[in-house]
Amino acid sequence: MADKFRAINRTRATCLVERGEIAASMWARLRGLLGRAPLQAGEGLLLRGEKAIHTIGMGLAMDALFLDRDGRVVHSISAMPPLRLSPFIARAADVLELPAGTIARTATQVGDHVEIEFIASHG
Repeated sequence: MADKFRAINRTRATCLVERGEIAASMWARLRGLLGRAPLQAGEGLLLRGEKAIHTIGMGLAMDALFLDRDGRVVHSISAMPPLRLSPFIARAADVLELPAGTIARTATQVGDHVEIEFIASHG
């Protein structure tokens, strides 16, 4: 199974993530970005099966896109500050965490189609 990905906003023809990691297990999703270096431009974390996130224990703001099963943005949060809980988004299938400013820079909006391109690991 792939553990890396790229994310392209097909609606706006922009790259959201060039080097992304996938958090699919319960532990990986729970840990999320805790204890990691802040996301840099072009990086992202895809939380599979999530409908809500938090920034408790994080030092920097981040952007988040809530995607349905078809990759449509059903909710977005720009520059979510530390120590916050997102709303529960029932229609979400995955959450894409991005460096703060990515949503504004790419003009990503609710309704846009985000394609996740999985990259097979070679080991």
